[in-house]
This record gives sequence, C-alpha cells and structure tokens, in this order.
Amino acid sequence: KGDISNIRAAIVDSDMAEEEVDFEEDVHLDGDAAMDDATQAGPSKGGKGGVNRDPAGRRLKGRGTAGSSLANEGFDSIETKGSSKGPLKSIEGYIIFVTNLHEETQEDDVHDKFCEFGEIKNLHLNLDRRTGFVKGYALVEYESMKEAKAAIDNLNGETLMGSEIQVSWAFSAAPVRRAAPRRS
Repeated sequence: KGDISNIRAAIVDSDMAEEEVDFEEDVHLDGDAAMDDATQAGPSKGGKGGVNRDPAGRRLKGRGTAGSSLANEGFDSIETKGSSKGPLKSIEGYIIFVTNLHEETQEDDVHDKFCEFGEIKNLHLNLDRRTGFVKGYALVEYESMKEAKAAIDNLNGETLMGSEIQVSWAFSAAPVRRAAPRRS
C-alpha cells in the first residue's frame, strides 16, 4: 500500500493532476466531428482500402455490396437494336471467319490480303501445337460492318497460297423461329 500512496502523491504533484478526467463522460473533439457524421450517414468507405461498412459498423464484403466496383461500372454491352438476322457486332467490331487456309500460311499473308478493305483491328491465326502449322482457319476483325462486308464479298472464293479460301461472318444472329403449332 505504500507504493500506491507514493504514486498518488506523484500524480497529484504533476501538471496532469490539475485537470480531472471522467472516463465515462463522452468526449467530443473538433477533429472527430466529420468522422461522427460519416458513421451516422450509413454505409461508407472507411479505413484502408475503401472498406464498405453497414450502419452498425460491420465490414461488408463481396461483389454485391453497395458501392462495389461492379455495381458502379457494370460490364461492356452491345447494342441490340436492328433486325434479328445478319452479322452480330462483337465488343470491338465485326469478325469474319476465313476457312480452307493452306497449312503454311503466315499471319503476314492473311494480313496483306485482308488489309485492302480496311484497318484490321485483330487477327487470329491458330496453329496446331504438335505440327506448328496453321489449323486451316483465321479470324479477322474490322471496326465497321462496311469494311468486313467488302472483304467477304471480294475475297470469298479467292486463292491464297494455292488454296481457295471461304470467307463469311463469324457471328450472325439466327432467324427468329416461330413455335410450331401444338398437336392435340
């Protein structure tokens, strides 16, 4: 008990003892006012990494939470206006399918043949892993439908490295099918 009385005496003598502190009293500092407003406003991002919290202060996780990146940004989409027949537009442009390519065709050969009709945005020429030769088809992407249609019209049936190539739309909308009448 002697040590405790010495400690009490030291506290009373110090400058801190002049101010009495009640630990059960709510303490409001000027810097915390903005923080109190934010917690009363509902779910908010706070702390490191922009963590979402509910009104009770619990951490919300996952893609479905309010304010998540998917909820705000969404996904790329394609316009669905127009008829239900014909070529479909991919996210970046119109893709044509080139078949019956010679096995020794190079990417440059396909590019040189198809670049006459417009700027090629993308070109895929798949190779067989075992042999290293072309599998026999390519995908060529143009930005506009006009360029892709011109390539199809002019190059379908042409020869490339001794093979007659076929060129058509890679993706096209199927015609709308009406339901057949039910038999009773």
